[in-house]
Amino acid sequence: MKSVGIDAIEIWTGNLELDLAETFAPAMGEDPGKYTKGLGLLRSSFPDAYEDIVTMGANAAHRLMERKGLEPDDIGRIDVATESAFDNSKPVSTYIAGCLEEVLDGDFHHANKGERKFACVAGTQSVDDAYNWIRAGRNRGRSALVVATDTALYARGDPGEATQGAGAVAMLVSEDPDLVELSAEQGYGSADETDFLKPNQQFPSVDGKRSVQVYLARMREALEDFESVAGAIHPDDFELIPFHTPFPGMVRKAALLGFRHAIRDTEIEDELAAEIGRQPRREEVESDEAYLDAIKEYTDKLKDTQAYLDWYEDTIEPTLAIAREVGNWYTGSVHVARASGLWQLAKEGHDLTGKRLLVGSYGSGAQAEIHAETIQPGWREEIEALEIESRLEDRYSLTFEEYEHVHDVHNHDKETEAEEFTTPDSEFAFDGWGRMGERKYRYVE
Repeated sequence: MKSVGIDAIEIWTGNLELDLAETFAPAMGEDPGKYTKGLGLLRSSFPDAYEDIVTMGANAAHRLMERKGLEPDDIGRIDVATESAFDNSKPVSTYIAGCLEEVLDGDFHHANKGERKFACVAGTQSVDDAYNWIRAGRNRGRSALVVATDTALYARGDPGEATQGAGAVAMLVSEDPDLVELSAEQGYGSADETDFLKPNQQFPSVDGKRSVQVYLARMREALEDFESVAGAIHPDDFELIPFHTPFPGMVRKAALLGFRHAIRDTEIEDELAAEIGRQPRREEVESDEAYLDAIKEYTDKLKDTQAYLDWYEDTIEPTLAIAREVGNWYTGSVHVARASGLWQLAKEGHDLTGKRLLVGSYGSGAQAEIHAETIQPGWREEIEALEIESRLEDRYSLTFEEYEHVHDVHNHDKETEAEEFTTPDSEFAFDGWGRMGERKYRYVE
C-alpha cells in the first residue's frame, strides 16, 4: 500500500491584525475577558485592501512551491476549498493557477482544477480527494496542491464578529510524505442541519447555540464511525488532537466530550472512579432524561480532574496557539490547528516521528470527519520552515477606526475607497477588474 499524506504545508495570514482585548473590546464596551477567556482569542487576522482569497491562496502556494523546489509539471491537480468564493462558475483554483504561472516556469494546463464546498470541512475533503487520486494510481508520479483559503468575516454587530479571521493554508499531498501520512480509515457524522449558511449572501447567518450543539453531535458520530473501522481509541494513542477551531472555546467543549468517550471502559475511568464515580450507563437509569442528567453531572466533574486537565494541556492546548492569534479561517482552521500543535511541540524539543494525530474536521450544514495521521521523519524541518512567529509579528495592527474601514472595503454591498495599510512586497495583489468583471491580479516584487 502506498504511503500518502501531506508532504509540505505553508500558511499565509492576512497582513492586518486586530487586537481583541486592547482595541475591539473597549470600542464595543465589552470586558476583554469575554474574548480572551470566553472565546479564547487574542487577535484576528484581516486582509488588506489588495488581499483576498486568491492572493492569500496563491501566496501560500507560491511560497510552498518555491521552498520545495517544485515546478508546475510536478503538480497534477489543484484543489481549492473555500466558502468565500466570488464566482458561481469559475473555480478559485483557476485564478490561483494563473497567478502562479506569472512567476513559475511552465504552466498548469495539464492539471485538474476544482473547488470544494462544504463549509469548513471542505479543506479536509480536498485532502481526501488528493489522497484517493494518488492511491488510485491516477497521479502519474505527480503531487496534488490543496489550498484552503477564506475571509471569515461577519456583519458588523454580529455575535460572530470577534471570531473573524482571514488566511490561507497550502498543502502538498504526495507519496512518501515528509510531514504526516494519512490513515486509510475515516469516520463521518453527517446530517441535514441549518446552523450556519450563506444563501446568496456574503456574511453568514448563524444560530450560534445550535451550531455548537450540531458540531458536538456530528463529532461524536464521526468518532464512533471511525472506531467502527479503526478500533476503539484510548487517550494515550495520540500525541495531538487538532480540531476544527472556529474559536478555542468551542474546542474545549469537544475535547471534554471526546476524553469522556475515550476513557470509557479503560483504566483511566477505573482510576477516576474513586474521585468522581464511573460514567453512567444507559441501562442503569430509568429514562433517557435521567441518563442525560447523570452524564452531564459526570462530565462537569470530569473537567476538573487532574487527569483531564493534564491530557488537555498536553494534547489539545498546543493546537490552539495560532488560532488565538488569527481567529477563524473556515476551511483552513483544522489545518492551522495541526501546524500549531506540531510547531509548539517542535519548540519544546519533542521527537514526534512515528507518533500519531487524531484530526477532527467539521463543516456546518453539517458534517464531521475523523481520521488519524502518523508523523513522518521530516516533520521538524518542515514545520520550522514555516517561520510562524515572524509572520504573525509582521502584521500591521489596526486601530478600531481602521478596522471599520477595512471591513467596509471587503463588504461587497458597500463602495468604499480601498485605502491600503501595508505595501505588498514579493506577493500577489488584487489589480482591478477585467473586461467581463473578473478580478485581476499581479505579482508585486
